[in-house]
Amino acid sequence: MQNAALKDIRSFKLEELRALFEEMGEKPFRANQVFDWVWKKHCKDFQQMSNLPQSVRDWLQTRFAIHYLRNDDQQVSEDYTVKNAFKLFDGKVVEGVLIPTNTRMTACISSQVGCSLSCSFCATGKMARMRNLEPYEIYDQVVAIHQQALEKYGHPLTNIVYMGMGEPLMNYRGLMGSVEMISSEQGLNMSPKRITVSTAGIARMIKRLADDGVKFNLALSLHAATDEKRSKIMPINESNSLEALMEALQYFASKTRNRITFEYIIFKDFNDSESDAIKLAAYARKLNARVNIIEYNPVEGVEFKRADIAQVDFFASTLEKNGASVTIRRSRGMDIDAACGQLANKNKAAVEA
Repeated sequence: MQNAALKDIRSFKLEELRALFEEMGEKPFRANQVFDWVWKKHCKDFQQMSNLPQSVRDWLQTRFAIHYLRNDDQQVSEDYTVKNAFKLFDGKVVEGVLIPTNTRMTACISSQVGCSLSCSFCATGKMARMRNLEPYEIYDQVVAIHQQALEKYGHPLTNIVYMGMGEPLMNYRGLMGSVEMISSEQGLNMSPKRITVSTAGIARMIKRLADDGVKFNLALSLHAATDEKRSKIMPINESNSLEALMEALQYFASKTRNRITFEYIIFKDFNDSESDAIKLAAYARKLNARVNIIEYNPVEGVEFKRADIAQVDFFASTLEKNGASVTIRRSRGMDIDAACGQLANKNKAAVEA
């Protein structure tokens, strides 16, 4: 286990780092060098920072840490999806997934260790929320999966989705800090248009995103088009009703001009009827939102089942007939622990509260 007592050097903004070097009597440009080493070159050891004097490297090593993650477990699906269990500096575990297709190379990343929302269909919902991830811990997942994409498939990442473990809007600092460095020229320099943040729906935080003028895409995990059904599977709906969410999303869309996506996991005999589709289409039309139908990856001990393929197709066609824009995301990684949280749930350190 890494030294948790020392503060990670990446906790400092560049201007803070420059001030720190000035305090120790060093030229401020040394801070730029360190910043480049840890964010662009992904250096994990101060002693490898070869353009720094030895005295500076030693000083840094005694006072700060670089809390990197390790790949603790990995599963590769027949469809080439790669699921990773990343062990953090304190021994906790989060998941990150590489999802390759013919046109995209997507990283699905986590924002929290565990989750507190207790959605009834989710493997992560079985875990306690142990802590928020730091911006650099989220960033490191992207770096690791990017390197994995290059090594396994010879192609860099094209997209990033905050759809792994945790609720991103309940770790606002970690979310915004990581997006800043992922999209910065001083970091990975990826366009925010290639980043999608998925939320279970916290109306006041969606408005805060709008006020902060974010450039990334927003997806709402909807999964039901009535408050009655949504509250049965997502307790957060009790305090964030569909009406409240609609108001917040309309505000977000008006401020950012970004199109909203609704994610809709379709469950057999729960939310897959023609009536469900008609209600969903009516809700989506109010925002001109896309509807992304997601096939369910079953979780052990959870009663929900995957909807029949024919019913999924009928549901999608009903949405289209009722004026909604629809895509179907077919299940990936079915031969491995595909559902979010399943792989980390196997690791004792991840689930002990």
